[in-house]
Amino acid sequence: MNFEQFEEIGLLLGLAALMGFMMFIIYDLGKRSNAGKFGMAVLFFALGLGMVGFIIKGVLKLTMGI
Repeated sequence: MNFEQFEEIGLLLGLAALMGFMMFIIYDLGKRSNAGKFGMAVLFFALGLGMVGFIIKGVLKLTMGI
């Protein structure tokens, strides 16, 4: 394994951990504010949409070879 491969794997694992932590923060925010099922869904949709856009950007970069 060379440094470039290690760096790529580290970046992917770090971003996955960060996104998981952000999802926990969104869940905790909804729980502390006593949001119902609909409120929790709105929180996850609105705040999670940025992460989905980031993931889609990464997939597009891989498929287009940029």
